[in-house]
Amino acid sequence: MKNFLPILILMLSFGTINAQSVNKLKKQLLSSIEQKSDELITISDNIWHLAEVAFREEKSAQYLMEYAKQNGFDVDSDLAGMPTAFTATFGEGSPVIGIIGEFDALPGLSQTTVPYKNELTDGGAGHGCGHNLFGTASLGAAVAIKELIEKGSLKGTVKYFGTPAEEKFFGKLWMIRDGVFDNVDVVMDWHPADKTEANVQPSLALVDFMVEFTGQASHASVDPWNARSASDALELYTSGINAYREHVKPSVRMHYHIQDAGKVVNVVPDYSRIWVRVRDITKDGLQPVYDQVRKMAGGAAIMANVEHKVSLISGVHDLLPNRTGGAVMQKNLETLGDIQYSEEEIMFALEMQRNNGKPEIGIDGKIRPLRETLDSPGGGSTDSGDVSYNVPVVSLAATTAPKGVPWHSWSVVASSGMSIGHKGMLHAAKALGMTMVDIFKDNKLREDIKREFDEKIGEYEYDAYLDPGPPPIDYVD
Repeated sequence: MKNFLPILILMLSFGTINAQSVNKLKKQLLSSIEQKSDELITISDNIWHLAEVAFREEKSAQYLMEYAKQNGFDVDSDLAGMPTAFTATFGEGSPVIGIIGEFDALPGLSQTTVPYKNELTDGGAGHGCGHNLFGTASLGAAVAIKELIEKGSLKGTVKYFGTPAEEKFFGKLWMIRDGVFDNVDVVMDWHPADKTEANVQPSLALVDFMVEFTGQASHASVDPWNARSASDALELYTSGINAYREHVKPSVRMHYHIQDAGKVVNVVPDYSRIWVRVRDITKDGLQPVYDQVRKMAGGAAIMANVEHKVSLISGVHDLLPNRTGGAVMQKNLETLGDIQYSEEEIMFALEMQRNNGKPEIGIDGKIRPLRETLDSPGGGSTDSGDVSYNVPVVSLAATTAPKGVPWHSWSVVASSGMSIGHKGMLHAAKALGMTMVDIFKDNKLREDIKREFDEKIGEYEYDAYLDPGPPPIDYVD
């Protein structure tokens, strides 16, 4: 017992010293982000004003790359056949901790920073998912970590992943295929939201495909009997999809966008095109629904006496949550505390909710206990899901818009360009950075994160929804 006590005291003392050291590093990290807050807000606002859509984020990517270069990162661009895909790397050796940044906007959502619908540019795009905040916060966290590596306070490598076209084509899939995410120990991820929490929920898997119908044109009045209508096939197909909704599990989502259904009313159209998306909890659950909906296109073609073609666009896996990393993220969120809002921001939120016909409940910046992971939480999809099947992903949601307003709408665009979005962005940068400090410093934590990842992957062999060709960077709207 006499020999054991000094050892025990030494172990406890070491634990205390190590905790103090980590806390000191976190204070330095928070100070760094605070000092750079104006710079980060400027970058975010510049990207917000640009509002560049999938694969056309040239200036947005350039803002982020230039800021990374200014802060000493080595930047590698034009990755995986995508001009706007890049990495920014600092440090050397292990561990290698990555962090994801997105920066693409959505078409048709242009909006000013007011709590009512008001276009900034007629028909223009807008950041209806807050990706101007997403890409900037992640880079802000990476820069703060870089400073600690540069001082010798942390050892290893920090790598920022600039990932394009998340909203439309899922650019990370081609980056994964080309090995861009290889040899990374842990990847950090976050997303703008109407709540703040360590994200330990899965997302939905999805697959995107295009169906084209080709028939025979004719004059719609003079000789319609000489026609075979591609538009008829499209209508029959959508009717089939809508009837099928009754016969799938509640977790399944099916939606489509008609791309082309003819040009003028007095011509029976010989061509039509529809973009179809199917979602479910997992890729395995998704596959039989995908197979059936594809077959239905052939049935519609037979009924309309036309030809058809089905082309895979891409698809994503569900996000594998990592509760080990999530628990560490939770502690750091609790340390940071709630996001605080001014009276003006609260009034802005209430008016926005009123203009959307939603309950006037303000902004939710509270930090709540870590939630249980649900089997079927619903929600959206992300190509970070595919990253999570290749490397452990630790994820976060941060409040950047009023509670309950529609996502992918003018409301989120408005919030993402003003102080409500800015506060969430900076909070996210801090929480991400603090958690990265923990992961860099704690070998056992990294091992535990990896162990959970390995257990969840099991024998599964990653197989992307991706054709062998290049990304469709030259797509036509």
